[in-house]
Order: sequence, then structure tokens, then C-alpha cells
Amino acid sequence: MLIEDHALLGDLYTAALVAKDGSIDFLCLPDFDSDACFTSLLGTPDNGRWKLAPKAPVREVRRRYRGKTLILETEFVTDEGTVRVVDFMPIRKGTPHVVRWVEGVRGTVAMRSELRPRFANGYTVPLVSRKDGAATAIAGPDAVYFRGGTGKEPPPFESEFTVQAGQRVPFVLSWARPYDDVPAALDPEAALSETQTYWEDWASRLHLPPHYDDVVARSLLTLKACSFQPSGALVAAPTFGLPETPGGERNWDYRFCWIRDSVLTLNALMRAKLLDEADAFGHWLEHAVGGAPDQLQIMYGIRGERRLTEVTLDWLKGYEGARPVRIGNGAYSQFQLDVLGEFAAVLYIHAEQAGKLTERGQKALHSLATRVSEVWTEPDHGIWEMRGPTHSFTASKVSAWIVIDCWVRAIEKYGLKEDKAPWVKLRQTIHDEVCSKGYDAKRGTFTQYYGSKGVDASLLFIPLSGFLPPEDPRIAGTVKAIEEELMPDGLVLRYRTEASVDGLSGEEGAFLACSFWLANTYHMLGRTEDARKLFEKLVGLCNDVGLLAEEYLPGQRRMIGNFPQAFSHLALVNSAYFLAEGNKAAMYS
Repeated sequence: MLIEDHALLGDLYTAALVAKDGSIDFLCLPDFDSDACFTSLLGTPDNGRWKLAPKAPVREVRRRYRGKTLILETEFVTDEGTVRVVDFMPIRKGTPHVVRWVEGVRGTVAMRSELRPRFANGYTVPLVSRKDGAATAIAGPDAVYFRGGTGKEPPPFESEFTVQAGQRVPFVLSWARPYDDVPAALDPEAALSETQTYWEDWASRLHLPPHYDDVVARSLLTLKACSFQPSGALVAAPTFGLPETPGGERNWDYRFCWIRDSVLTLNALMRAKLLDEADAFGHWLEHAVGGAPDQLQIMYGIRGERRLTEVTLDWLKGYEGARPVRIGNGAYSQFQLDVLGEFAAVLYIHAEQAGKLTERGQKALHSLATRVSEVWTEPDHGIWEMRGPTHSFTASKVSAWIVIDCWVRAIEKYGLKEDKAPWVKLRQTIHDEVCSKGYDAKRGTFTQYYGSKGVDASLLFIPLSGFLPPEDPRIAGTVKAIEEELMPDGLVLRYRTEASVDGLSGEEGAFLACSFWLANTYHMLGRTEDARKLFEKLVGLCNDVGLLAEEYLPGQRRMIGNFPQAFSHLALVNSAYFLAEGNKAAMYS
């Protein structure tokens, strides 16, 4: 199954991917960052899955979410008849559950359930037995308990049965530690009702833009499903190892929280009037970062963990052979100037939202500005956490400018007892250097890094941050260069991959978030029709249930990268509001 053939289930602690063929191909339990018990998406069925589908050939598959919920309904049409499989994960109340049932719609259909748990990310074969009215599978620190089926006895892990029109056959899979009590049996009907009520009530709170409300609502539901309820963190994606290059080595673990995404996250939540979620995310960010800006990382674990050691899973053959499959993310220790800018912008935006700058916020902004004054001239790995040599990336220097700009504006707006003169001077110094060393006057464009000839989609931060006004001719020249050099198929690449830049082999697909940024930039430039066309083209790439991956391969018309990708959905949401509001001011202002 392709990446885009999957739908998402979630319980606000973890998430599962369900393919069109009825197979749950990926699920980490109990949390996003736990080991997976279904990993066939990155290997074979022997690496774990739960397939529930007709035995006979399927002529047609129809899928949809039930209204504004994460309850998935998949209809399989066969020559024998039609069945509907309903999949959901109840909102967590202690024990994680996956509920699946088969509803007969027409005729009599022979079905097959194949449940094959493999713990430790597809490696460990469990011991199968029966216990307290459930079929069990246990290995190491993990145990799953299986109930339901057509009889009074626990269902076997592999079974065949028939479903007639009007008949319903439920199954429930529950997870626990082997040394804990066996989870109590779950009432599937009551769980469905509670789950539907939760999501419908949550969705009713959304403030949606007048256009594209359905796709924005689905994106917000997806983002909520990628949130870790105990801490308020938002994972970049619920998956690891899905490649950015077909068959290549760009296979990363995205089950962590990037500071890079924080401004997009806060803007999206506040625009949708999800103030509770915005506050929870802001608190997670404060707690994760701590009190020393010189220790600021580019990413953290869902509880604020700092050590995200990267290892490879050699027993997994990789999605379509893309190896190595990695868990953990070694980029966590990189130095990136842009995270300082992201954090400063979040603090400033949050203060504007509250109408005041707290003493803690003031100290944090001052510390960030002081840190930038010490390190802004140093080369870094850039916003895309390059694994090649460090450079003076232009977008990184713009991020340094954002920190000082936020601090100067805070001094002015909130009447802080701080001499702003040296900060105004530093802000201008950074600005002048970027416009001198980061700009190629002959070509009329800003460049990826000082002295380079290439461009980078992160240069779109220049107008979006307010560094330069959109009417500045250097902005038009940079947009023109991006169109000519990074849009071979009408969508935006992050940059041209070169070993001398990112240290890796293979080319990437179009980066969807960057394409949304370009739509926003078009809007700021007054190219409203171009903005609308690009936005609608991007929305049209969503799969049949409204989900986007990280990247898209136009030549193959397929998605690539971890899925669903919060960065893509955050960019979609912010772009939809930005275009609908008719506001052409900088998005960081």
C-alpha cells in the first residue's frame, strides 16, 4: 500500500494508520514515541499488522470519516455483497484500545481477520495464549488482549467468518503491561457513542475561515490527533522511517516536537480559537526549553525529553526498500539559529494574545536577544537541519534578526526599562549584513547561504517575517528565482539537494509546507489569483480522507515522507486563514 492509501486513527496519546485494504499497518503503543506493535508499513506483514477485509476480491473501496470525527468508515464492495468496516480509537481513559467492527450492508460476505502483533518495532514475536476471556499476545514489556468476534469464546488471532446484511461483528484490541491487571472488557457501542460525541463537541468549537472550511476542519482534527494530551506537545508526524527519497537514505523519525514548527502551531491554534490547546502548547514549550537559551534544542520529546538518540532498525527492509530505518533523531544536538527566532516570535505573539508581557516572558526575550548577540555571526546547520557542513544560511540570519526585532518591539510596546539603542543598532547591523552578504545583486535574489549561488524556500521568511516589505524589488527577484529554480513541476522544493549542502544522497519531492508559504507570499505581493490557484492545487493533493504527507512527487503523483505531516497541515491551516482574511501584513507581526 502507498503512503497516501492510509487514514489516521488516534486517541490523543498515539495514532494508527489504516490502509485501504483494511490493514492497520502502523501503530506505536502506548504512546507516539513507544515501540511499534504494527510495523508492516516499513517491512512485511511479518513485522506486524491487523488486516480485516473480505476474503473475496474487492471491486471497489469507499472511505470517509464520520462527520468531523476520527471515526473511519470503509466500505468494501465484492461480488458477494458489501460490508462496512468501522475503525476508531476511544479517547484514552487509561487503557489504549483499538475498536473495529464489520457491518453487513448487502448480501453475505466472507471475511478474514488476521491479527499479527510484533513488538519492539516489528522484531519480537509474542507468546500467544488465552487469559480472562481474551486472546493474549505477550513479549517483554508489552501485552495485547483481543476480544469480540462471532462467538462466546475469545476470537483467534486469525479467523474467518461471514457477515449478512444488518449483522454487526465487533473486535476490540487492548494494550497493557504484562504485569498489570488484564484490561476490563470494553463496550464497543458505548465507546463509539462517547468517541463520536467527543470529536463532534471538539469540532463545534472551531472558528473556521469562510472558504475551505471542510479541508481546514479536517486538518485541525488531524493536528489534534497528533497532539499528546498529557503535555500539550504536537508531534511532527506519528510515524518514523517513511522516506523523503524513494528507496533512499533520507528516512527520519518524526515522532518529536520541533521548535521550528512553534509559530505555525501557535498561529493555527489561535486563528481557530483553540485557546486551550494554544495555552497547553505554550506551557509545554516553556517547560521543555527551561531557563537557559544557550541550551535551546531544535526539537524535544513529547514530554520535553532532550536526549533523542538515533539508532537503526536493521530487521526492517524499509518502505519500498528505503533504508536504513531510523528511530530517534540525531539532529536534536545541532546548532540552529532559527530556533531562537521561532521561540522569540512565539513569546511575542503570545504576549500580544494576552495583552501583556509577563516578567517571565520579558526575561526569556532578553535572554534570547543576549544569546543572539553572542552567536549570530556563527555558521549553523540551517532550518532544514542539514547533515552536511555548516554555513551562514541566510534564513538563519533572518531568524537572528527576528529575535532582536521582537525584543526591540517589546521594549517599545510594553515600556520596558531597557536601553533599546544598542538593540536597535544590532538589529540594523544584522539587517545590513543579510542584505549585503546574503543577496546576489547580479541575479537579483537572496541566496541559500552567504556566497552560494542556489536559493532555498526558507528565503520566503524574508517577507513573511517583516524583514523586508513585500513591495521591495529584492522580494520579487527572490520569488522569481525560487519559481525558476525550485519549481520544476509547479510545486516548491526546499532546496536543490547537493552533497556539499546536506551531506546526503538522492533527491527529494516537493515540500508541501514551502508551497503553502509561496501561496502566502503571492498574496502579500498582490498576486491573489496566483495565491488562490497554488493553494487550491495543494489542497487537491490531499488523499481521499483529507490527509497530507511531508512531500509530494509530481512525476509519480504520489506522496512521500512521514504521514500525516503536521507541518503540511499547519501550513495549510495558516494559509487558508491568511488568504481568507485578506490581510497582507507579515505573518509574524
